[in-house]
Amino acid sequence: MKAGILGQRGAWHVVSLQSALERRGIRAPCFPVTQMTAQLGTHPWLAVGEDALEDLDLLFVRGVPGGSLEQVIFRVDALHRLENAGVRLVNTPATIERTVDKYYTSTLLEDAGIPTPRTVVTENLDQALAAFENLGGDVVIKPLFGSEGRGMVRVSDADTARRVLLALELGRYVYYLQQFVAHDNQDVRVFVVGGQVVSAMVRHGTSWKTNVAQGATAAPLLPDDLLSDLALRATRAVGADYAGVDILATQDGYTVIEVNGIPGWRGLQSVTHPSIADYLVQYALRLVPK
Repeated sequence: MKAGILGQRGAWHVVSLQSALERRGIRAPCFPVTQMTAQLGTHPWLAVGEDALEDLDLLFVRGVPGGSLEQVIFRVDALHRLENAGVRLVNTPATIERTVDKYYTSTLLEDAGIPTPRTVVTENLDQALAAFENLGGDVVIKPLFGSEGRGMVRVSDADTARRVLLALELGRYVYYLQQFVAHDNQDVRVFVVGGQVVSAMVRHGTSWKTNVAQGATAAPLLPDDLLSDLALRATRAVGADYAGVDILATQDGYTVIEVNGIPGWRGLQSVTHPSIADYLVQYALRLVPK
């Protein structure tokens, strides 16, 4: 078995997966995404240094960093070529494409009948300003690509909304406005691996942002059947091998706000006894033909 991890060397999640694999006698080098070189007409097709990535049986994708449009497209294209070469990627390039883009994720959730907040996405400033009013004058403006709560702004004042949207216009960004859902500064993260809920937590934020990376605290949670079913349906909607599903409890029931295709679990592991990396590795190894 030849395994590898695409990510940042020494990062917590990379080391966690490497340790879980080593407990099974498998060495898994880490390959930085930005150091990939592709070739056509000769081998290796895709390499990092002297390592041919197409020779791997299993590759965990733990990071596809941002960059220019060309850089991001090349990185995802390279993942597709590895998959075509027979390497089993976890998660797959298609899942990463579906979950890295908040609009794409939101459409898949709605199309699957999964409750998610009202959202407007547009390139037109006037339409974005109208959406602010139509969504109740209290919205969260999010970057189309992003994670860990970075770049999100809650706006509940029309003048502030105009200034924020005008600033985004200068950068030629797409406007992604989502109706703010009252949630008492807390949400639920459900972690799904291989069609099973393996752990969950409640995150308590110091503000409306509930990401652990933004200072929220975590507490263990035993999810009820409805919460588990919603997380499993959301994971299936994006075709993920594993995912972190973020859910809010509202007066009208649960609503899914995000499905993470490269989810972190450091905060969750702090309140969970079983090793999440072991769950993930055990599942991933079953995907590789003997």
